[in-house]
Amino acid sequence: MLTSKQRSYLKGIAAKEDTIIHIGKSGITDNLVTQARDALKAREIIKGKVLENSLLSAREVCEELAGLCSAEPVQFIGSKFVLYKKNSELENGIKLPR
Repeated sequence: MLTSKQRSYLKGIAAKEDTIIHIGKSGITDNLVTQARDALKAREIIKGKVLENSLLSAREVCEELAGLCSAEPVQFIGSKFVLYKKNSELENGIKLPR
């Protein structure tokens, strides 16, 4: 569980990140979950966008994808969302404040 200070720190990092996950009318597919897991393993933090033709909201996608990827939901605003998952194998990983 992230603290508000950690969540705020991660939001600052996510602001500089590119959106790499796009959710369309197909919703959350197995391929999308695999893509998100791989991206979280490589980056620790990912930003996604829910397209207008999707039947899901950013909140629903963020919470469901977080559960499927064992990640922490950081933020969901409008059509964008951010997920975080610590990867201890990365040498230059994100150092969260206490």
